[in-house]
Amino acid sequence: MFLAALGLTLRAAGYGLKVFIAQFIKGKKYNEIKALERFEDNVTIKQYGDGCFIIKKPDKKDIEMAENGLREIRQILTSGSYDVVILDEINVALHFDLFKTEDVIEFINIKPEKVELILTGRKVTPAIIEIADLVTEMKEIKHYYTKGVMARDGIER
Repeated sequence: MFLAALGLTLRAAGYGLKVFIAQFIKGKKYNEIKALERFEDNVTIKQYGDGCFIIKKPDKKDIEMAENGLREIRQILTSGSYDVVILDEINVALHFDLFKTEDVIEFINIKPEKVELILTGRKVTPAIIEIADLVTEMKEIKHYYTKGVMARDGIER
């Protein structure tokens, strides 16, 4: 998920590669974004969400922002400016029907050979699993959130 993608981002930036992170759904300045700003020469982050609607249904603005993001990222992916492109929470965005699976499959198909394309988020579609080179599943076994422990600054947010 995004934490694994952050590790890849740090390795790539440490090597001098250029990384673009597109965050779908999210529209808040999370602490991981603040930390990655220290790598602004190698890492660019842009959000294509309005807050975080996971606990409610997406509205028209959420859909519009995601669609605009896809158009912009298409140019970024094929520009030759980035070595790694991470589409954070894109699988969740698909689950909420912000756009079609075919749109994401097209990204995979037009990706230049030298670019690493990373898709994160739960609920990945079988069609994407089929064409992906690597699929990893992280599975929650136990979480203290179920006992009422809220997200803590610097740990979960």
